[in-house]
Amino acid sequence: MPAPVIVEKKKLENPPRRIHFLGDRTLRQPAKRVAKVDEEIRLLVKEMFQTMYSSNGIGLAAPQVGVHKQVIVIDIEPDKPEVETLVLINPVIKKLSRQVCDMEEGCLSVPNVFIEVTRPEEVEVSYKDELGHPRTLKTRGLLSRVIQHEMDHLQGVLFVDRVENELLLTEELRKINFPLVLLNQLNSHPNTHKYLPLL
Repeated sequence: MPAPVIVEKKKLENPPRRIHFLGDRTLRQPAKRVAKVDEEIRLLVKEMFQTMYSSNGIGLAAPQVGVHKQVIVIDIEPDKPEVETLVLINPVIKKLSRQVCDMEEGCLSVPNVFIEVTRPEEVEVSYKDELGHPRTLKTRGLLSRVIQHEMDHLQGVLFVDRVENELLLTEELRKINFPLVLLNQLNSHPNTHKYLPLL
C-alpha cells in the first residue's frame, strides 16, 4: 500500500527541480490530467515540495517546474512543521463565491513582483490526493487564493494576467525589464496583447 508523501520543511542547497520564469513558453502550456496516481507522481510531489520550500514559496504547480501534469502542492504555513501540507491532483473547481476580495500576490515564476489581484473569497474544489483518493475541499482566505493561483498555472495563466490596475502592473513589470521578456511571450497568451503599449 502506498504511503503519503512526507517532506521535511527545509531549504535544500540544490533543489531537485528548476523553476521556470516569466518569458518561458512552457508556463503558457495547459497541463494534462494525471491518468494514474503512482510512484512517479508521488516522487514528483516530493520534489515539488522540496523545490517550493527551497524557494520560500507556499504553492507550486507542476508546469512551473516544466512538467505539464495537473499536480499542485501547497503549504501556507511552511515555518510550522505540525501544519499539514496539501496535494491536489487533477483539481476541478466546483464552486466560487460571488464575494470577491483583493490581496497582494507574488509568484515563484515572477520573482520580485507583488501586486494586488481580485479573486473570489471562497472556493470549493474536488481533487485527488497523492494516494489517489478523491477529496473535496471548501475553503476561504489565503488557502482559497493559493488554490486559485496555482490552478491558473494548470491553464497557462499567470497572476499578472489577472491584474486590473495596468498602471501599477506596468510599474512592477518594469522592475524585471518585462518589455524585454515580453518579446519571448508574444502570441503565447490571449491577455498578452494588453501589454503591448509597454513596448
